[in-house]
Amino acid sequence: MKRWLCLFISFIPLLLLTTSCYGLQQINELAIVTAVGLDVGKAPGSVKLSVQIIRPADARGQTGAPAGGTGQPIYSVSAEGDSIFDAIRNLGHFTSRRVYWAHNFLIVMHESYARRGIADMIDFFTRNHELRMNTWVAVTPDAPDEVISTITGLEVVPGQAVDRLFRNIQIVGLAPASDMRSLEEAFLSPSVQPVLAELKLVKRGISNKKPEEHGSIKQVELAGAAAFNKDKMVGWLSSIETKGAMYFLQKLKSGIEVVSCPQSKDQIVTLELKDIRLKVTPSYANQVPSFDIRMKLQADVVENDCGAPITEIREATERTLKEKLALHIEKAVARAQHYHSDFLKLADVFRNKFPVEWQTLGTDWNAVFVQAETTVEVEATIESTVLKAAKQEVK
Repeated sequence: MKRWLCLFISFIPLLLLTTSCYGLQQINELAIVTAVGLDVGKAPGSVKLSVQIIRPADARGQTGAPAGGTGQPIYSVSAEGDSIFDAIRNLGHFTSRRVYWAHNFLIVMHESYARRGIADMIDFFTRNHELRMNTWVAVTPDAPDEVISTITGLEVVPGQAVDRLFRNIQIVGLAPASDMRSLEEAFLSPSVQPVLAELKLVKRGISNKKPEEHGSIKQVELAGAAAFNKDKMVGWLSSIETKGAMYFLQKLKSGIEVVSCPQSKDQIVTLELKDIRLKVTPSYANQVPSFDIRMKLQADVVENDCGAPITEIREATERTLKEKLALHIEKAVARAQHYHSDFLKLADVFRNKFPVEWQTLGTDWNAVFVQAETTVEVEATIESTVLKAAKQEVK
């Protein structure tokens, strides 16, 4: 008996090594998706799904000649169906490999699809166990199949290029860092509304073969945002409105503002914003909520075209900067109220301070939010190497 027991125990490691290979999937048997496009189909209520599939053999070593036979790092294809899953199944009619989602960087939806409602998209991709919740989500006014197929920047895979653009959001500050996690959180919230980044194609690239044809190559640009009410898109945010909204939505590391010189509107001074802090304090009186919005920051002078030392125009430039930043915030709040969409997350601030009042107001917050009053105050301090040197001399 002991002999058989010892023999059985000795076979256990071999059994574990054998069973560990049952779930193995070969890379040459998978269609690895790196970007997804969603649009309305030709039939009423249908969905057009476009996928960007990477060719591993052709995506490597792109500094020289392609390693594969086709030379194209990606393969893009579209299919339609009554639902997203039906469209994916229809891809199997002409795609030789099983669609694999674990390496997907991006989901981009056309404006018409977003205005129709994105509840089905949220439901499908949050149920998909292969999809990562940090996948970026955006809206585009252009054709999604063209957006996900456009090679942008230094990356040979378009999905990866857009991923890099999103990761620089905190520095550039021109669009929200919207991913599946933040989208689902806002979608499930009883008060806060989703806001997604805008992707669009802009002729910015210069051909190396024809440099005289400036802007002949389309590039994907990440700038702007789309506001939602529940699962339906209600409109776009302008660049100024998006800048104002970013102070509420992201912890920005820096920003750039260009303001006119005090003595001449034709001359400018460029400022780099640093140490940006935004504080929102809610109040409640006469059954109407109000919000006191205060922003504090420092700004470094990076270019001065005013023809005068910054020490002489500092106070006037600070005043102009404060007015400009306050206008950005005011426009963002006004746009949110116009769309009846609290994508600025002011509801969370109000609920935390007034939990009892929220029990009544929260049931119809969008209507209450439209009537809310806001005050904006910006405190900006301009610094420069000249000013810092002067301070050190005084010490």
